[in-house]
Amino acid sequence: MTTRTCALILLCAGLVAAHSGCSKKEPGAVAPSAKILRFGNGAEPQDIDPHAVTGVSENKIINALFEGLVSAPSSGVGVVPGVAERWEISADGLVYTFHLRADAKWSDGQPVTARDFVRSYQRMLTPALASEYAYKLYPLVGAEAYNKGTLTDFAQVGVKAPDARTLQLTLNHPTPYLLEDLKHYAWFVLPVDVIATFDGLSRKGTAWTRPGNFVGNGPFILKEWLPNQRLVVTRSPTYWDRATVKLDEIDFLPIESGETEERMFRSGQLDRTESLPLNKIAVYKRDFPAMYHEDPYYGVYFYRLNVTKPPLNDVRVRRALAIAIDREAIVRDILRGGQTPAWNYTPPSPGFTSTARINGDLDEARRLLDEAGYPGGKNFPHVELLYNTLESHRTIAEAIQQMWKTRLGIDITLQNQEWKVYLDSQNTGNYQIARAGWIGDYPDPNTFLDLWMTGGGNNQTGWSSPAYDALLRASTSAPTETERMADFQKMDQLLADEVPVIPIYFYTHVYALNPRVKGWVPQIIDNRAWKWIDLAP
Repeated sequence: MTTRTCALILLCAGLVAAHSGCSKKEPGAVAPSAKILRFGNGAEPQDIDPHAVTGVSENKIINALFEGLVSAPSSGVGVVPGVAERWEISADGLVYTFHLRADAKWSDGQPVTARDFVRSYQRMLTPALASEYAYKLYPLVGAEAYNKGTLTDFAQVGVKAPDARTLQLTLNHPTPYLLEDLKHYAWFVLPVDVIATFDGLSRKGTAWTRPGNFVGNGPFILKEWLPNQRLVVTRSPTYWDRATVKLDEIDFLPIESGETEERMFRSGQLDRTESLPLNKIAVYKRDFPAMYHEDPYYGVYFYRLNVTKPPLNDVRVRRALAIAIDREAIVRDILRGGQTPAWNYTPPSPGFTSTARINGDLDEARRLLDEAGYPGGKNFPHVELLYNTLESHRTIAEAIQQMWKTRLGIDITLQNQEWKVYLDSQNTGNYQIARAGWIGDYPDPNTFLDLWMTGGGNNQTGWSSPAYDALLRASTSAPTETERMADFQKMDQLLADEVPVIPIYFYTHVYALNPRVKGWVPQIIDNRAWKWIDLAP
């Protein structure tokens, strides 16, 4: 028997043993035969209020607890009916009429109505709530004006409920990606009456999202939330398509340490990891190929730059920092998971490959730094690079820190923060350089490029470009798809020229998955519907 075979047997034995358990049923516990998916979910969720979050770990949980007008099919490609059983689109592409299913219910048994959607969108756009994702609703007539406070009558916004089961959305311009975007939680319906009970219509962080208070309309309901330990959801008895739901429970486990997460997977305490430690990727590729996954992922890893703070308010400094990073070495020697170097911001997709590029060599980077007043890095001020707690982020930050020191002669300080504090630092502008990543919300370049509009909720760099804003507006009314993509090319080049963000690499999603998890298919956005997932005996 080979060493590899022994290792695989031991790993599989651990995975099976952890799911066997003892036959005695604890009070309130799920029966031993229940299908319980134990899911490594990265960081502790900031919240599970869809109007108060922007992260991937939150998205996974919210997709279990809520459902929008449309949903993701089992293949993960395209859309299928969700709360809306059917819809029509006007010939000019400006009016979408959704017909809600009669059996769509909240977890408290109340019907989900079109008025619930109207009130949800009003809350999302309420200026006082300051939802970072409010701009996603801007295709609606009047939505941007209402969100910015220049329109105060929500009745003038393009969302109407002619009756309890009919929802009508009226757009400013044709939006070819709208149905795909409706799978995102920004467009989900929320239990507004419940939220109002906890005084949460215009503020975040209220108690409506806690167990015992929470009401959702998805395939699962919230059972337990122990911060920094686990968040547990169980099968909903009121979900309209509950017969399709296969899992009895999902345990979302917030594990920021990749090493800890991998050990838990190896011992059978997890069915899926969020990632794999960099030093384990080659081992899993070689010894456990049935458990190793390296999926395409529509996303970019980058550094945000706070352009309001010196010396990053100088585009020469920003360009020098961007040019001096050896991206090929990072993906080849550190990541080793199929990622590709990114010299522009927007990832390639079937309909779009950017021609933008941050041009220049090391001589150019040094010349730019000299011109900015820091020859050879002399007198370069104190600058901190912020990253959220994860070994891979630290490893990449240390590598780039060394590149900037040896190539430009500048010293950068590293600072790590746990997820919630890190998000707050970016939201309040309390940083200089911050590690970031963006996974597309739908398969269209707009999901990356609309981030950088002036004052956008997810911009958080302080960067503003009238030329960029004009191109973004032009793209929404472009008469042809070719012209729309041409606008995107120009926008991506502006980002490469002015460098409010430094792209580093385009993602793949590298993780470990127990082969007993069924129905799990690779998805470039990983915005899956949990009702399709199953566990083999």
